Amino acid sequence: MTKHIRHAGFFCVLLLVALLVNAARIQIVKARSYDDNQANRRSQIARYHQPRGDILVGGEPITGSRDSGEQLRYERTYRDGPLYAPVTGFASQVYGTTLLEHVKDPVLSGTDPALAPFPVVNGLTRARGRGGDVVTTLDPAAQRAAFEGLEGRKGAVAAIEPATGRVLALVSSPSYDPGALSGNAAATARSWARLNADPDKPMLNRAVRKTYPPGSTFKVVTAAAALDAGVVTDLDEPTDSPDPYRLPGTRTTLVNEGDGCEDAPLRIAFEWSCNTVFAKLGVDVGVRDMAATARAFGFNNRRQRIPFAVAPSTFDTSMDRAQLALSSIGQYNTRATPLQMAMVAAAVANHGQVRSPYLVERTTTNEGATLATAGSRPARAAMRPETADRMKELMEDVVTEGTGTNAAIPGAIVGGKTGTAQHGIGNAGTPYAWFVSWAQGDHDPEPRVAVAVVVEDGSARRGDITGGGVAAPIARSVMEAVLNSKE
Repeated sequence: MTKHIRHAGFFCVLLLVALLVNAARIQIVKARSYDDNQANRRSQIARYHQPRGDILVGGEPITGSRDSGEQLRYERTYRDGPLYAPVTGFASQVYGTTLLEHVKDPVLSGTDPALAPFPVVNGLTRARGRGGDVVTTLDPAAQRAAFEGLEGRKGAVAAIEPATGRVLALVSSPSYDPGALSGNAAATARSWARLNADPDKPMLNRAVRKTYPPGSTFKVVTAAAALDAGVVTDLDEPTDSPDPYRLPGTRTTLVNEGDGCEDAPLRIAFEWSCNTVFAKLGVDVGVRDMAATARAFGFNNRRQRIPFAVAPSTFDTSMDRAQLALSSIGQYNTRATPLQMAMVAAAVANHGQVRSPYLVERTTTNEGATLATAGSRPARAAMRPETADRMKELMEDVVTEGTGTNAAIPGAIVGGKTGTAQHGIGNAGTPYAWFVSWAQGDHDPEPRVAVAVVVEDGSARRGDITGGGVAAPIARSVMEAVLNSKE
């Protein structure tokens, strides 16, 4: 009898061990597959069971959480949703997350191990901490000035602090309200369908995810390359530049919008945006040095993040001399995001140094304790310091007596460059209006802001749209907002 009891006891122990092994297999080995199974709603319920952390601008939250009383309890809310949509993106119970809501989701949702007081235990139990906060670098006044300046027209604005790379404004227009996508009701699906069907693409982040022909604003890069290469040594020395200019190896001639560009010195050519002078300068510099300078400014960088990904701005590295001439005036295959062109202006303002732009100052717990900071950003030389000084001089001339007078700010030093970028088949499309600039207040030791503005403005008459007339006033309002900021 004892023998049978012993065998039965041994068998029960085996069953218990098998049960424990299977439980461990399910809890540890197979946990991920069960978590990811679409039929398992536990993780989704847990995700929305507590309020999400907030995104902050100027020390104030621009996001929140609303108790819906449903199984997926908390829905995301947005203050001034269209104003900040190009920064926050959306956090939807149905359609996922984008932009900051996506890249900082571990902190905001509370799953980041740094938020757990006992990360090992929380990792085994998969318990969620309270969501943390994301503190942005944005200047709320600059953001609003950019948004209101565009007035709903298609376009974008990017503003950065030259000395640090802090993104001060990032606006895309037309915009949308991310809160319309937060929940899981039928209205959410209708909003999603409407936004995706809208031909104006309000969910497209034009500031960082769309590239444009930069037009004459690219002449900042070409002028810097010519000065660095020694092709131009004196800003006031006449250049050997015919008007019209015949593109090398072709019968095609390039002309200018105005007169006075034949053999114009670099100062005059930059001030009045002479295409013929800059096309020839690009050819004289050569494709290798032009591409190297463009790369130093940030073109052809496919890894840039702020922290979400930025579409690469491009400058072709293999083209003939005629194509190089057109590329050197921001046409042919040259493409740039507004953020990239703000970096170009910032490099001039920052003694030729480019700082990688960033949008997140720090992440914190919900009680304000710092989890991580942006840290120092390495700088790279886009041009020699003496070249940057001469470029500042040229950009100041554009604002004081050239095509960019609409960007002038009383009591401040402002430098700028206008651009009117042709596009479409046979350049038949309404040109894009560009303006890139930087500004330094009366009592500032260095420039405090660099801005790039592009306005697509498809409703404008072709002759009415220019960088100086349309985009420069927007840049001016953004620069004024930053210069008037207490910080």
